[in-house]
Amino acid sequence: MKKSFIIAVSLLSFAPFYSHAQQSMAEKSGVNKAMGIAPVASEFVHNVAISDMFEIQSSKLALQEHVSPKVASFANRMVTDHTKTSSELKSLVMSANIQAEVPQALDSKHQELLDKLRTLHGRKFEAQYREDQIDGHQEAVSLFHRYASDGDSVALKQWAGKTEPALRHHLDLARQLPE
Repeated sequence: MKKSFIIAVSLLSFAPFYSHAQQSMAEKSGVNKAMGIAPVASEFVHNVAISDMFEIQSSKLALQEHVSPKVASFANRMVTDHTKTSSELKSLVMSANIQAEVPQALDSKHQELLDKLRTLHGRKFEAQYREDQIDGHQEAVSLFHRYASDGDSVALKQWAGKTEPALRHHLDLARQLPE
């Protein structure tokens, strides 16, 4: 743990000299999260878009699986709410002229999670879906909180601050799903 902290601090001390790709590595590796540092706008947009796509796709899959009424209600809400945030993000990127590309497909990590869900059924599916929703919303809350506090785009910061409470509520709802 001490060694990891020293490495993280060392990386951060040179952060101003790193390229965007290297800053992205700090976000992907969890260094930014551990240190409470907001990602750059393009990385925030990328991560939010991937997260929204996963929430929508995994929740649509849940609705096809004949899950319990509580899980189905949650999944419907995730499809509705994350479709809305996805649309808001795309509009904001265009209207605020933010230099960021909105991905159109899941990254390999989220695709693997979705592929794993596709192999499960019944209680095993519901348990994995619950776990994925909790993990995903914990990540999203952290991302939005860090960006709302310290992001580099005023428009995205405001949107992140406005959206974070809904994500916290989603996390609470996910924790209430049957285990």
